[in-house]
Amino acid sequence: MPTFRFQAIDGRGGPTSGTLQADDRGNAVKALDQRGLMAVSLEVDASADPGAVASRRTRLLQRRPTMSRSETANLVRELATAIEAGLPLLQSLRTARRQAGGRRMEVILDFLIERIEAGQPLAKAAQEYGPPFDDLIIGMFRAADATGRTSEILHQLADLLDRSVELRRELTAATVYPLIVAGLIAVSTIILVTFLLPRLMAPIAGQTGIELPWPTVVLLAVAGFIQSWWWAIVLGIVGAVLAWRWWIRDPENRLRVDTIALRMPLLGPLLRDVAVARFTRTLGTLVSAGIPLLASLRIVRDTLGNTALIRAIDEVQEKVTTGQSLADPLERCGHFPPLLIQIVNIGERSGRLEGMLLHAASAFDRQVNSSLRIFSKALPPLLLVVMASIAAFVLAAIILPLLEMQQMIGA
Repeated sequence: MPTFRFQAIDGRGGPTSGTLQADDRGNAVKALDQRGLMAVSLEVDASADPGAVASRRTRLLQRRPTMSRSETANLVRELATAIEAGLPLLQSLRTARRQAGGRRMEVILDFLIERIEAGQPLAKAAQEYGPPFDDLIIGMFRAADATGRTSEILHQLADLLDRSVELRRELTAATVYPLIVAGLIAVSTIILVTFLLPRLMAPIAGQTGIELPWPTVVLLAVAGFIQSWWWAIVLGIVGAVLAWRWWIRDPENRLRVDTIALRMPLLGPLLRDVAVARFTRTLGTLVSAGIPLLASLRIVRDTLGNTALIRAIDEVQEKVTTGQSLADPLERCGHFPPLLIQIVNIGERSGRLEGMLLHAASAFDRQVNSSLRIFSKALPPLLLVVMASIAAFVLAAIILPLLEMQQMIGA
C-alpha cells in the first residue's frame, strides 16, 4: 500500500501536513475528508519504501510492449463501461487486467495500475508509458481527469479509435485488389520479356534477310540487358529505395511529395476526403470533451498523415492564436472543402462548434466511402488498360516478325 505525503487545511483554516497510507489517490482524499482536512497537495512518498518502488518500476520498464489501434479502442471502451457502471478507475483497470487477453495487455495494465496506485492521474501514467498512447489518447485522458466526465469522454475516445480502425480497413480493402493487379502486370511482363520472347525470336533472328521490327528489337534489347545485368538492377532497386527513404526524411521534400499527392487524380481527392473526415471527427470529439481549441488543433495536426495539410493546420493555429476565428484561416489555406468552412463558421457564431463538427463528420464519412468506391472501381480498369497496352506491344513484337517471314516464304 503506497504512502502519500499531503498538505491540507484543517477546519479552522490552518495549514497542516503529514503522511498517510491508502490504496490509491481517491481513497487518500476520502481519508483526509474523514479527518476534516481539505487536501491542497497530495503526492506519493517514494522515500517510504524506495526499494519496493524501484523494484516495481524496474520490473515494469524492462519491456514496453504496445497494442494495435483496435486493441486500444477495446481497452478504452472496457474502462468506460466499467466506470459507467460505478467502478472507480483503479478497480476498472484491475478488472480489465484480470480479463486481459494476452501478455502485452497485462504488462501495459500493470504499468498503469502501478502508476495510479502511486497517485498519478491516468493521463500522466499513459504519457509516461508511451505507445500505444499517443497525443490524442493522452489529451482525452487529461480531459477526463479534469472534467470528471470520465466514462462519457472515454466512450467518445473509443468511438473515435474505432472509426480510425474502420477507416484504415476500408482504405486497405480499396487498395488490395489494385495492388494485386499491378503485381500480376509486373510479373507477367517480366516473364514475357525475359524468358518467352527471346526463345520465340531466336529462330527468326537467325534467319538471313529478315529485318526485325523495332518493337522486337526493343524487347530483345531489354531482355538481354535484364539477363546480363540482373544483379545491377537488383542493387539499383535497393539503392533507389534507400535513397528515397533518405531523401523523404527532409521535411521540405516530404512537403513536395504530399502536395503532389493531393493534386493527383483519383488519389488526391481520396486523400483529402480521408483527412477532412478525420480532422472533423477528431476536432469535434476533442472540443466536446472540454479540451481548448488550440490544444485540440495541436493534437489534430498529428492525425492527418499529410505534411501539406499539417502545415496548413499550423498556419490556422497561428491565426487562431492571434484572435482570429477558425473558419477564415481554414478557408484561406485552400485544402478544406467549402462545406466544412460553412459548418465551422456557423458553429462558431452559434457557440455549438463541437456539435456541428460531429454532425458534419458523418457527412464527410459518407463522402470518404463514396471516394473509396470510386477509387476501387476506377483504378483496376486503368491498370488493365496498362496491362493490355503492354500485352499488345509484346504481341506486336512477336507477330510482326512472323508475318514478315511468311511474306518472304510466300514470295
